[in-house]
Amino acid sequence: MSTTTETLYTRSDAVLGTFAIRPLDPFADAELLHGWVTHPKASFWMMQDASLPDVEREYMRIAAAEHHDAFIGLHEGRPAFLMEKYDPSRLELVGLYEAQPGDVGMHFLVAPSERPLHGFTRAVITTVMAALFADPETARVVVEPDVENTAVHALNEAVGFVADGPVRKPEKTALLSFCTRARFEAATGLTGGSI
Repeated sequence: MSTTTETLYTRSDAVLGTFAIRPLDPFADAELLHGWVTHPKASFWMMQDASLPDVEREYMRIAAAEHHDAFIGLHEGRPAFLMEKYDPSRLELVGLYEAQPGDVGMHFLVAPSERPLHGFTRAVITTVMAALFADPETARVVVEPDVENTAVHALNEAVGFVADGPVRKPEKTALLSFCTRARFEAATGLTGGSI
């Protein structure tokens, strides 16, 4: 597990406690991530058969990328989720939608847990979105989950996303959805903090 202690964003949830986001270390965090991305509940992450070196290589690639970043999310100081942000006009959605200034793409994955907490995944996506909107340059968050991932569609809607329609990507048919800062604030009552 990483010894990275730099916290980029922190949010307190009245029920579930403190959530924070720190940089991901592709070497130190690879073993942790491998357990998360290969877990049966992470099937939509599309890394089910990845080896530990595959995971390390993937996150080294992201760390070196100019328009893609990965982070570890913490709950009460313990690693609990993965967050990625990217420029959708340069990665993932190039040519599939009309990009606007201030668009930020996002992926998130909640770690498997033996003792699930009610409302935890919603608190995670709320934290991820608040962290993204903490950057004043972020005007709109863009997501492209698999059309079959109905659980994440409901979560996205709960934090203010509006579906635009399916788009065909090489690896899946995705439900392109957008969330503006105003929609996020109206859905959650929160605003972004400093990141």
